[in-house]
Amino acid sequence: MSKPFKPALLVIDFQEDFCPPNGSLAVGEGRTLAPVINDLLDLPFALKVATKDFHPPNHVSFAVNHDPPDNVPFTSYTTIHNPYNHDEIDVSRLWPVHCVEGTQGSELIPEFNVTKIDKVINKGTDTRVEMYSAFEAPFRNPVVPEASSGLAQLLKNEEITDVYVVGLAMEYCVKSTAIDASQDGFRAFVVREATKAVDPGEAGWGAAEKKLAGLGIPLVSVDGEEVKRVKDLVR
Repeated sequence: MSKPFKPALLVIDFQEDFCPPNGSLAVGEGRTLAPVINDLLDLPFALKVATKDFHPPNHVSFAVNHDPPDNVPFTSYTTIHNPYNHDEIDVSRLWPVHCVEGTQGSELIPEFNVTKIDKVINKGTDTRVEMYSAFEAPFRNPVVPEASSGLAQLLKNEEITDVYVVGLAMEYCVKSTAIDASQDGFRAFVVREATKAVDPGEAGWGAAEKKLAGLGIPLVSVDGEEVKRVKDLVR
């Protein structure tokens, strides 16, 4: 017998450093998502979680923490090794300094109705690994326990069946979170109108949408049937 429908909303990294006009890694039009996300927060999701990138200053994803000339934000890449298995690697893009723990840039934007959120989870706190997904760092052989957010266990404890992912940015943290949610056994969706991409073109948004579709993770509309299922739940 299938479990009763029990959906969760994950709002990914809706933070100052990811939003114009002053964010160090601002996603174009990112701040304009607030009304759509706030409307979703008004729906009777069983659990509503917000995540925050919350990096230490010496985080491996910051270009300034690497030697020149291979340390240009947005352009350079680095190879990260699993701290517990040198043979498992992650080739990762380097970024400007962003969302440093305790800074204004790490704060959730004020337009976002945080009063509707049940739990805020910090991610990216381990200096050694990049972490786009709100669940885990990209390594699996083995996982890096110090980087784990505890999100999977939280969802399982609440008997969540379906996960709706929104926030920033589509082709990085939103995509990776939806993929991990699916791999952890939840039905996963990305709400199209409630996310933006660093690159809104084919290389960014387009490639992410194809990757998700190939894994059976649909992009859904706020006016579509999958969101209507949430609206129809008894409050």
